Amino acid sequence: LYGFFVESRGKRHLSRMFSQYIPPELVEEMDQQQEAYSMESDSRELTVMFSDVRGFTSISEKLNPKDLSQLMNEFLTPFTRVIHGHRGTIDKYMGDCIMAFWGAPLHSKDHARDAVLAGMEMFRVLAELRREFEARGWPALRMGIGINTGRVSVGNMGSDVRVAYTVMGDAVNIASRLESLTKQYRVDFIVGEDTRNAVPGVVYRELDLVRVKGKDEPVAIYEPVGLAGEVSADTLEEIGLFHQALKAYRNRAWDDAELRLLSLQHMHRKARLYQVYAERIAEYRVNPPAADWNGVFDWKTK
Repeated sequence: LYGFFVESRGKRHLSRMFSQYIPPELVEEMDQQQEAYSMESDSRELTVMFSDVRGFTSISEKLNPKDLSQLMNEFLTPFTRVIHGHRGTIDKYMGDCIMAFWGAPLHSKDHARDAVLAGMEMFRVLAELRREFEARGWPALRMGIGINTGRVSVGNMGSDVRVAYTVMGDAVNIASRLESLTKQYRVDFIVGEDTRNAVPGVVYRELDLVRVKGKDEPVAIYEPVGLAGEVSADTLEEIGLFHQALKAYRNRAWDDAELRLLSLQHMHRKARLYQVYAERIAEYRVNPPAADWNGVFDWKTK
């Protein structure tokens, strides 16, 4: 009897601690592993996601408060289920933005893969929601997702008044910057180099080598396109052609890069991304980069 009550009390303690962040089945799994889980701060390699609805301010202005509240509930709920279904931890909701992470409190060697697969599924869910919302006369939704992997501090953080189980560190800041960069490159999904390296079996489009605001070291950024074996031959050809244009661009072969980009703009659907590079090359023709330029682009905005 004593053992039963002690075990039950332990389960209730775990449930109280983590139920607002992870689904009940993961709490049960934590209990079965017979490990000591705590909300005390720890340093750990995790994968962090930021997702954000595009143009949400203008969307909210077109809806009355009741419809706006219903719309938010109806897109936050399925996205939360996707994150939980891929073993993710909800950090917080920030208006129309969801912050989540993988690898804590439940340890997982596949945290980066779980995060990337969750991001892919969120876009499939978004396509379904878009049709439902348009049928109701609600605005069509678009979303940007940024994911990054790295060492962070995870645990209870806050003040004497309020604390939350959250993550902090450079890897978190970069994930947030990557989500913002989806607007600049006019793509929906960006991951950092460490995430890309940790998740084979996915086709990626390399986007750029960038130095984000607040960081000195450049990072390579990639767009996950789809699972290997599920991406069409046309898309694979398009990615290969863009990587050739990117190589010419980094070698300052402006004419070669520009011709390839113009061809891609006419042939393929990622014309908006190619326009970004065409405009950048036009600027470099007038104001060439420094002699020691290595292809890194400095973003001054968050």
